[in-house]
Amino acid sequence: MTPPLPRPARAFLRDLTPDLRQLASVRRVVLDDGPERGVRALVFSTGGGLDFWVLSDRSLDIGQLSWRGTPLAWQHPAGFVSPALHNAQADSGTGIQRSLSGFLVTCGLENARQPRAGYPLHGSLPLTPTRVTACGEDWQRPRPVLFVEGEAVSAHLGGACFRLTRRIEAPIAGNSLTLEDRVENIGPEPAELMVLYHLNFGFPLVAPDTRVDLEGRAVTSPSKEQPEALMQCVRVDGAPTFDASVSRPAAGGWPGISVRIEGDTAPLPYVQVWRDPRPRRNILAIEPSNCARLADGTSGTGMLLKPGDSWASRLRFTFSPDAQGAKDGHGPAE
Repeated sequence: MTPPLPRPARAFLRDLTPDLRQLASVRRVVLDDGPERGVRALVFSTGGGLDFWVLSDRSLDIGQLSWRGTPLAWQHPAGFVSPALHNAQADSGTGIQRSLSGFLVTCGLENARQPRAGYPLHGSLPLTPTRVTACGEDWQRPRPVLFVEGEAVSAHLGGACFRLTRRIEAPIAGNSLTLEDRVENIGPEPAELMVLYHLNFGFPLVAPDTRVDLEGRAVTSPSKEQPEALMQCVRVDGAPTFDASVSRPAAGGWPGISVRIEGDTAPLPYVQVWRDPRPRRNILAIEPSNCARLADGTSGTGMLLKPGDSWASRLRFTFSPDAQGAKDGHGPAE
Protein backbone atom coordinates (compact mmCIF):
# COMPACT_ATOMS: atom_id res chain seq x y z
CA MET A 1 0.00 0.00 0.00
CA THR A 2 1.04 3.58 -0.57
CA PRO A 3 2.48 5.06 2.67
CA PRO A 4 0.40 7.72 4.47
CA LEU A 5 1.05 11.31 3.47
CA PRO A 6 1.58 13.40 6.65
CA ARG A 7 -0.62 16.49 6.84
CA PRO A 8 2.37 18.87 7.14
CA ALA A 9 3.62 17.46 3.84
CA ARG A 10 0.23 18.22 2.25
CA ALA A 11 0.44 21.82 3.39
CA PHE A 12 3.93 21.99 1.91
CA LEU A 13 2.58 20.73 -1.42
CA ARG A 14 -0.13 23.38 -1.39
CA ASP A 15 2.53 26.04 -0.93
CA LEU A 16 4.39 24.72 -3.97
CA THR A 17 1.46 24.45 -6.38
CA PRO A 18 -1.44 26.75 -7.27
CA ASP A 19 -3.67 23.68 -7.70
CA LEU A 20 -3.04 20.14 -6.45
CA ARG A 21 -4.42 18.85 -9.74
CA GLN A 22 -1.04 19.85 -11.12
CA LEU A 23 0.25 16.75 -9.29
CA ALA A 24 -2.62 14.27 -9.60
CA SER A 25 -6.09 14.61 -11.05
CA VAL A 26 -9.31 13.16 -12.42
CA ARG A 27 -10.63 15.14 -15.38
CA ARG A 28 -13.83 14.65 -17.37
CA VAL A 29 -13.40 14.62 -21.14
CA VAL A 30 -15.61 13.83 -24.14
CA LEU A 31 -14.11 12.24 -27.25
CA ASP A 32 -15.03 14.08 -30.44
CA ASP A 33 -14.02 12.23 -33.59
CA GLY A 34 -14.99 9.18 -35.63
CA PRO A 35 -16.83 6.26 -34.00
CA GLU A 36 -15.62 7.48 -30.58
CA ARG A 37 -17.51 10.76 -30.88
CA GLY A 38 -19.53 11.55 -27.76
CA VAL A 39 -17.88 8.94 -25.52
CA ARG A 40 -17.47 10.31 -21.99
CA ALA A 41 -14.29 9.47 -20.11
CA LEU A 42 -12.58 10.23 -16.81
CA VAL A 43 -8.84 10.72 -17.23
CA PHE A 44 -6.87 9.58 -14.16
CA SER A 45 -3.31 10.84 -13.67
CA THR A 46 -1.95 9.55 -10.36
CA GLY A 47 1.31 11.50 -10.34
CA GLY A 48 3.17 8.24 -9.76
CA GLY A 49 3.44 7.09 -13.36
CA LEU A 50 0.04 5.36 -13.64
CA ASP A 51 -2.39 6.99 -16.08
CA PHE A 52 -5.67 5.56 -17.34
CA TRP A 53 -9.12 6.35 -18.70
CA VAL A 54 -12.34 5.23 -17.02
CA LEU A 55 -15.08 5.19 -19.65
CA SER A 56 -18.36 6.53 -18.30
CA ASP A 57 -20.23 5.38 -21.41
CA ARG A 58 -18.82 1.86 -21.24
CA SER A 59 -19.84 0.52 -17.80
CA LEU A 60 -17.01 2.41 -16.04
CA ASP A 61 -14.60 0.03 -17.72
CA ILE A 62 -10.97 1.05 -18.24
CA GLY A 63 -9.82 2.10 -21.72
CA GLN A 64 -6.28 3.31 -22.24
CA LEU A 65 -3.79 2.54 -19.48
CA SER A 66 -0.08 3.31 -19.31
CA TRP A 67 2.61 2.84 -16.70
CA ARG A 68 5.53 5.29 -16.72
CA GLY A 69 4.70 6.24 -20.28
CA THR A 70 4.46 2.68 -21.64
CA PRO A 71 1.02 1.67 -22.98
CA LEU A 72 -0.22 -1.66 -21.63
CA ALA A 73 -3.84 -1.95 -22.80
CA TRP A 74 -4.87 -3.59 -26.07
CA GLN A 75 -7.01 -1.45 -28.38
CA HIS A 76 -9.56 -2.42 -31.04
CA PRO A 77 -8.95 -1.08 -34.59
CA ALA A 78 -12.07 1.11 -34.18
CA GLY A 79 -10.92 2.48 -30.82
CA PHE A 80 -13.56 3.08 -28.13
CA VAL A 81 -16.79 2.91 -30.08
CA SER A 82 -19.77 4.95 -28.91
CA PRO A 83 -22.62 2.94 -27.33
CA ALA A 84 -24.91 4.54 -29.92
CA LEU A 85 -23.11 2.51 -32.62
CA HIS A 86 -22.99 -0.75 -30.65
CA ASN A 87 -25.40 -3.62 -31.29
CA ALA A 88 -24.61 -6.64 -29.13
CA GLN A 89 -26.97 -8.86 -31.13
CA ALA A 90 -25.39 -8.03 -34.51
CA ASP A 91 -23.31 -10.64 -36.38
CA SER A 92 -25.26 -13.57 -34.90
CA GLY A 93 -24.87 -12.30 -31.37
CA THR A 94 -21.17 -11.43 -31.60
CA GLY A 95 -21.52 -7.67 -31.99
CA ILE A 96 -19.07 -7.05 -29.14
CA GLN A 97 -16.32 -8.16 -31.53
CA ARG A 98 -16.74 -4.76 -33.22
CA SER A 99 -16.37 -2.87 -29.93
CA LEU A 100 -14.22 -4.81 -27.43
CA SER A 101 -11.35 -2.49 -26.55
CA GLY A 102 -9.21 -1.31 -23.67
CA PHE A 103 -7.65 -2.60 -20.48
CA LEU A 104 -10.94 -3.83 -18.97
CA VAL A 105 -14.22 -4.95 -20.50
CA THR A 106 -16.69 -6.30 -17.93
CA CYS A 107 -18.74 -9.14 -19.39
CA GLY A 108 -22.17 -10.10 -18.05
CA LEU A 109 -24.47 -9.92 -16.38
CA GLU A 110 -26.81 -12.58 -17.78
CA ASN A 111 -24.11 -14.14 -19.98
CA ALA A 112 -20.32 -14.03 -19.89
CA ARG A 113 -18.94 -16.00 -22.83
CA GLN A 114 -20.23 -17.40 -26.15
CA PRO A 115 -23.84 -16.63 -27.18
CA ARG A 116 -26.45 -18.84 -25.53
CA ALA A 117 -30.21 -18.87 -25.01
CA GLY A 118 -30.59 -15.69 -27.05
CA TYR A 119 -27.97 -13.79 -25.04
CA PRO A 120 -25.07 -12.21 -26.99
CA LEU A 121 -21.35 -12.90 -26.68
CA HIS A 122 -20.14 -11.48 -23.34
CA GLY A 123 -23.65 -10.39 -22.36
CA SER A 124 -25.44 -7.06 -22.57
CA LEU A 125 -23.44 -5.09 -19.97
CA PRO A 126 -20.47 -3.94 -22.12
CA LEU A 127 -20.92 -0.40 -23.46
CA THR A 128 -23.76 0.35 -21.03
CA PRO A 129 -23.69 4.08 -20.15
CA THR A 130 -23.03 4.68 -16.47
CA ARG A 131 -24.39 7.25 -14.05
CA VAL A 132 -21.34 8.72 -12.30
CA THR A 133 -22.28 9.46 -8.69
CA ALA A 134 -18.90 10.79 -7.47
CA CYS A 135 -15.36 11.31 -8.71
CA GLY A 136 -12.30 13.38 -7.99
CA GLU A 137 -9.22 13.69 -5.79
CA ASP A 138 -9.43 12.93 -2.07
CA TRP A 139 -6.44 14.55 -0.35
CA GLN A 140 -8.02 14.26 3.12
CA ARG A 141 -7.56 10.52 3.53
CA PRO A 142 -4.44 9.20 5.31
CA ARG A 143 -3.47 7.80 1.91
CA PRO A 144 -4.81 10.26 -0.67
CA VAL A 145 -6.55 8.71 -3.68
CA LEU A 146 -8.15 9.42 -7.01
CA PHE A 147 -11.57 7.79 -7.30
CA VAL A 148 -14.78 7.36 -9.23
CA GLU A 149 -18.08 5.80 -8.22
CA GLY A 150 -21.06 5.04 -10.42
CA GLU A 151 -23.78 2.61 -11.35
CA ALA A 152 -24.97 0.87 -14.50
CA VAL A 153 -28.30 -0.89 -14.91
CA SER A 154 -28.81 -3.94 -17.12
CA ALA A 155 -32.50 -4.78 -16.90
CA HIS A 156 -35.11 -6.58 -19.01
CA LEU A 157 -38.71 -6.39 -17.80
CA GLY A 158 -39.23 -9.99 -18.86
CA GLY A 159 -35.92 -11.29 -17.55
CA ALA A 160 -32.89 -10.48 -15.40
CA CYS A 161 -32.67 -7.05 -13.79
CA PHE A 162 -29.29 -6.11 -12.31
CA ARG A 163 -27.69 -2.94 -10.99
CA LEU A 164 -23.89 -2.75 -10.97
CA THR A 165 -22.35 -0.32 -8.47
CA ARG A 166 -18.63 0.25 -9.06
CA ARG A 167 -15.82 2.12 -7.33
CA ILE A 168 -12.35 2.52 -8.82
CA GLU A 169 -9.61 4.17 -6.83
CA ALA A 170 -5.88 4.68 -7.26
CA PRO A 171 -3.52 6.04 -4.60
CA ILE A 172 -1.94 9.37 -5.46
CA ALA A 173 1.77 8.86 -6.26
CA GLY A 174 1.20 5.09 -6.17
CA ASN A 175 1.46 2.27 -8.68
CA SER A 176 -1.79 0.40 -8.14
CA LEU A 177 -5.52 0.62 -8.64
CA THR A 178 -8.46 -1.15 -7.02
CA LEU A 179 -11.83 -2.01 -8.53
CA GLU A 180 -14.78 -2.88 -6.26
CA ASP A 181 -18.09 -4.10 -7.69
CA ARG A 182 -21.47 -4.86 -6.20
CA VAL A 183 -24.24 -6.37 -8.32
CA GLU A 184 -27.79 -6.40 -6.96
CA ASN A 185 -30.83 -8.20 -8.33
CA ILE A 186 -33.33 -5.34 -8.60
CA GLY A 187 -36.00 -7.44 -10.32
CA PRO A 188 -39.02 -9.33 -8.93
CA GLU A 189 -37.69 -12.82 -9.76
CA PRO A 190 -34.52 -14.82 -9.01
CA ALA A 191 -31.88 -14.29 -11.70
CA GLU A 192 -28.64 -16.06 -12.63
CA LEU A 193 -25.59 -13.79 -12.51
CA MET A 194 -22.56 -14.38 -14.73
CA VAL A 195 -19.50 -12.12 -14.60
CA LEU A 196 -16.17 -12.20 -16.42
CA TYR A 197 -13.53 -9.46 -16.24
CA HIS A 198 -11.89 -9.32 -19.69
CA LEU A 199 -8.44 -7.79 -18.95
CA ASN A 200 -6.70 -7.07 -22.23
CA PHE A 201 -2.95 -6.61 -22.66
CA GLY A 202 -1.10 -5.69 -25.84
CA PHE A 203 2.33 -4.73 -27.15
CA PRO A 204 4.84 -3.77 -25.82
CA LEU A 205 3.87 -5.85 -22.76
CA VAL A 206 2.81 -8.75 -24.99
CA ALA A 207 5.80 -9.96 -26.99
CA PRO A 208 7.78 -13.19 -27.55
CA ASP A 209 9.46 -12.98 -24.12
CA THR A 210 6.28 -12.25 -22.13
CA ARG A 211 5.52 -14.53 -19.19
CA VAL A 212 2.13 -15.27 -17.63
CA ASP A 213 1.97 -16.75 -14.14
CA LEU A 214 -1.07 -17.99 -12.26
CA GLU A 215 -0.72 -18.98 -8.62
CA GLY A 216 3.07 -18.85 -9.03
CA ARG A 217 3.20 -21.21 -12.02
CA ALA A 218 3.92 -20.30 -15.63
CA VAL A 219 0.85 -20.59 -17.86
CA THR A 220 1.99 -19.37 -21.26
CA SER A 221 4.46 -17.24 -23.15
CA PRO A 222 3.19 -15.81 -26.46
CA SER A 223 6.13 -16.98 -28.56
CA LYS A 224 6.87 -17.94 -32.15
CA GLU A 225 7.11 -21.54 -30.94
CA GLN A 226 3.44 -21.33 -29.81
CA PRO A 227 1.75 -19.50 -32.70
CA GLU A 228 -1.70 -20.99 -32.11
CA ALA A 229 -4.44 -19.35 -30.08
CA LEU A 230 -4.70 -20.39 -26.44
CA MET A 231 -7.70 -20.77 -24.16
CA GLN A 232 -7.32 -22.11 -20.63
CA CYS A 233 -9.72 -21.83 -17.69
CA VAL A 234 -8.35 -22.70 -14.24
CA ARG A 235 -10.25 -23.17 -10.99
CA VAL A 236 -8.38 -21.16 -8.33
CA ASP A 237 -10.56 -21.41 -5.22
CA GLY A 238 -8.14 -23.60 -3.27
CA ALA A 239 -7.09 -20.47 -1.35
CA PRO A 240 -8.91 -17.30 -0.22
CA THR A 241 -7.23 -15.19 -2.93
CA PHE A 242 -5.79 -15.71 -6.40
CA ASP A 243 -2.69 -14.13 -7.88
CA ALA A 244 -1.89 -13.74 -11.57
CA SER A 245 0.82 -11.75 -13.31
CA VAL A 246 1.92 -10.69 -16.78
CA SER A 247 5.55 -9.64 -17.10
CA ARG A 248 8.17 -8.87 -19.69
CA PRO A 249 11.86 -8.09 -19.15
CA ALA A 250 13.47 -5.01 -20.64
CA ALA A 251 14.13 -5.62 -24.34
CA GLY A 252 14.39 -3.78 -27.63
CA GLY A 253 14.47 -0.37 -25.98
CA TRP A 254 11.29 -1.07 -24.00
CA PRO A 255 11.48 -1.12 -20.17
CA GLY A 256 10.75 -4.20 -18.11
CA ILE A 257 7.17 -4.24 -16.81
CA SER A 258 5.12 -6.49 -14.55
CA VAL A 259 1.38 -6.34 -13.86
CA ARG A 260 0.00 -8.23 -10.89
CA ILE A 261 -3.71 -9.09 -10.57
CA GLU A 262 -5.18 -10.14 -7.22
CA GLY A 263 -8.72 -11.00 -6.19
CA ASP A 264 -10.88 -13.00 -3.81
CA THR A 265 -11.73 -16.52 -4.95
CA ALA A 266 -15.12 -16.75 -3.23
CA PRO A 267 -16.80 -14.44 -5.78
CA LEU A 268 -14.32 -15.27 -8.59
CA PRO A 269 -13.32 -18.96 -8.39
CA TYR A 270 -12.09 -19.17 -12.01
CA VAL A 271 -9.34 -17.42 -13.96
CA GLN A 272 -9.24 -17.79 -17.72
CA VAL A 273 -6.23 -17.07 -19.94
CA TRP A 274 -6.79 -16.35 -23.63
CA ARG A 275 -4.51 -15.07 -26.34
CA ASP A 276 -4.72 -14.41 -30.06
CA PRO A 277 -1.13 -14.18 -31.38
CA ARG A 278 -2.03 -13.45 -35.00
CA PRO A 279 -0.30 -10.50 -36.67
CA ARG A 280 -2.28 -7.28 -36.21
CA ARG A 281 -4.09 -8.83 -33.23
CA ASN A 282 -1.51 -9.82 -30.60
CA ILE A 283 -3.85 -9.73 -27.61
CA LEU A 284 -3.42 -11.50 -24.29
CA ALA A 285 -6.34 -11.59 -21.85
CA ILE A 286 -6.50 -12.56 -18.17
CA GLU A 287 -10.14 -13.17 -17.24
CA PRO A 288 -11.31 -13.72 -13.63
CA SER A 289 -14.86 -15.10 -13.61
CA ASN A 290 -17.60 -16.38 -11.32
CA CYS A 291 -18.47 -19.27 -13.67
CA ALA A 292 -16.68 -22.09 -15.46
CA ARG A 293 -16.07 -22.38 -19.20
CA LEU A 294 -17.74 -25.36 -20.88
CA ALA A 295 -16.28 -27.33 -23.78
CA ASP A 296 -18.42 -25.48 -26.34
CA GLY A 297 -17.16 -22.09 -25.12
CA THR A 298 -20.32 -21.16 -23.23
CA SER A 299 -20.46 -20.56 -19.49
CA GLY A 300 -21.35 -23.01 -16.77
CA THR A 301 -23.74 -22.22 -13.95
CA GLY A 302 -23.52 -18.72 -12.53
CA MET A 303 -24.74 -17.45 -9.16
CA LEU A 304 -28.48 -17.34 -8.49
CA LEU A 305 -29.51 -14.08 -6.85
CA LYS A 306 -32.91 -13.72 -5.24
CA PRO A 307 -34.65 -10.33 -5.45
CA GLY A 308 -32.67 -7.90 -3.29
CA ASP A 309 -29.65 -10.21 -3.02
CA SER A 310 -26.23 -8.99 -4.12
CA TRP A 311 -22.78 -10.24 -5.17
CA ALA A 312 -19.55 -8.36 -4.54
CA SER A 313 -16.00 -8.62 -5.86
CA ARG A 314 -12.71 -6.79 -5.53
CA LEU A 315 -9.73 -6.74 -7.88
CA ARG A 316 -6.38 -5.09 -7.29
CA PHE A 317 -3.81 -4.30 -9.99
CA THR A 318 -0.20 -3.44 -9.24
CA PHE A 319 2.28 -2.15 -11.82
CA SER A 320 6.03 -2.42 -11.51
CA PRO A 321 9.16 -1.96 -13.61
CA ASP A 322 10.21 -5.51 -12.70
CA ALA A 323 8.68 -8.81 -11.60
CA GLN A 324 9.70 -8.51 -7.95
CA GLY A 325 8.52 -4.93 -7.50
CA ALA A 326 4.87 -5.68 -8.22
CA LYS A 327 4.23 -7.07 -4.77
CA ASP A 328 3.54 -4.11 -2.52
CA GLY A 329 1.91 -1.28 -4.48
CA HIS A 330 4.16 1.33 -2.85
CA GLY A 331 4.56 4.65 -4.53
CA PRO A 332 7.59 6.89 -4.19
CA ALA A 333 8.54 8.04 -0.73
CA GLU A 334 6.59 11.09 0.35
